[in-house]
Amino acid sequence: MKWLLVAVALLIATPVARAASMQDLVQAYPDFLAGFDGSALLWRDGTRMPVDDGRPDKTPEEALRHGSIADQMRLVYPVGAPVGPAPEADPGRVRNTAFFDKMYGDCSVGDVTPRLVRVPWLPKSLGKSVTITSVNGVDKALAAVSRELDDMPADYRRYLWPLGGTYACRAVADTGQRSVHAWGAAIDVNPKYAAYWYWRRGAGYENRIPAEIVAVFERHGFIWGGRWAHYDTMHFEYRPELTGYLPGRE
Repeated sequence: MKWLLVAVALLIATPVARAASMQDLVQAYPDFLAGFDGSALLWRDGTRMPVDDGRPDKTPEEALRHGSIADQMRLVYPVGAPVGPAPEADPGRVRNTAFFDKMYGDCSVGDVTPRLVRVPWLPKSLGKSVTITSVNGVDKALAAVSRELDDMPADYRRYLWPLGGTYACRAVADTGQRSVHAWGAAIDVNPKYAAYWYWRRGAGYENRIPAEIVAVFERHGFIWGGRWAHYDTMHFEYRPELTGYLPGRE
């Protein structure tokens, strides 16, 4: 069975640290990005967007609040590593708002909702559905995640329903910067089994989300908030540039 093979692989796998590059970013979002000229991303509509803001000495907290495109690519996301926070703090948590607004739209002016679609969520076992963006094929990637999760043993479903949510036009609690939920490209699994550092300030890292579930999401281009020092173990967001996933390979 597929889920059993995944579980065995997780037990014997050597952690893989993937160092993302600007070329990974271009390959991850082919509908929007045409290339990288050494200092700027080249968008298919002709826009040239510089990746660096000339501030290489930012502290981690400054990068979280004022991240450039280069900042969001600096930390290595440890694909395939055991569950737990990465040694490099928050890989993927730094996001350049202008970059993601250009792709997914600005939710504050109604750009995101016209691109949201319903995706079946565990259709065989639960018969539910969720709302997610269709931009960049996020809906297709989440549908593939759903199909794999649906084939796992029934014990896993407790972590997958009810959900914490998908689209929400809101900011991240501590930084005030836009959440990936605001672009419709994130999903929170069952909050009952989640640990969130902001709720548990002063407490140590905790996780109850099974590694097998994490592996399914990562295989389809989603990163997991459980790999952050500022951990959010129910949170998954579509960031294929950090996982090595290539869109459309299903």
